[in-house]
Amino acid sequence: MSLLLMTTHPRQRGLSMVELLIGAAIGLVVAAAAAKLLAGHLRESRSLLLEARLMQDLRTATDLVTRDLRRAGYWGAAASGVWLSGVSGVLANPYAALPPGSAASDAISFQFSRDASENNSIDSNERFGFRLRNGALDMQLGAAGWQAVTDTTVLTVTAFSITPTVQGVNLAGYCARACTGSACPQQQVRSLAVSLTARAVADSTVSRSTHSEVRLRNDTVTGTCPT
Repeated sequence: MSLLLMTTHPRQRGLSMVELLIGAAIGLVVAAAAAKLLAGHLRESRSLLLEARLMQDLRTATDLVTRDLRRAGYWGAAASGVWLSGVSGVLANPYAALPPGSAASDAISFQFSRDASENNSIDSNERFGFRLRNGALDMQLGAAGWQAVTDTTVLTVTAFSITPTVQGVNLAGYCARACTGSACPQQQVRSLAVSLTARAVADSTVSRSTHSEVRLRNDTVTGTCPT
């Protein structure tokens, strides 16, 4: 009789094969989405680091070019190139040349005096310049020759341009005698626009440019007052 009064409990059942496969598929989809999100985040972080490194190197190189160009044409005997009443023997600034003079170029040459006692001539250690060569920005260091200022293992310089601008200021009004024509003294106010473009070696899609403009401190004066 006691056997008849015993209650029966349902048997516990596990997951079926279909439920197990569905659960595994959902887990794989979630894992794939998470992995894709993580990969995208890492890719963006890497791209930002490359851009930051590229911009830092470009700004450093542009600043170096700008600072050096400001010294172009410096002459220790500049007072000898100024005409004074009753004084003869006006000298021309030997450091004044600055090719290119009017057109944009990927190279520039300039000079400035480094003499403790001015000798009025361009020595081998007074010649400088910048140029684009084999994906690198090179700098001429006087007699030491050319040296790369950008690291080709980090970035490739794709474009380097220097565009000169010359504004003439007529100084004929300062002459004691009337002066007309191209022989009259004229001050040349010179400016240079510097543009530098490069791409990251690790990722060629990362490319940046910098632009700067420098006003040369040492103006040149052409022509003379009539005597």
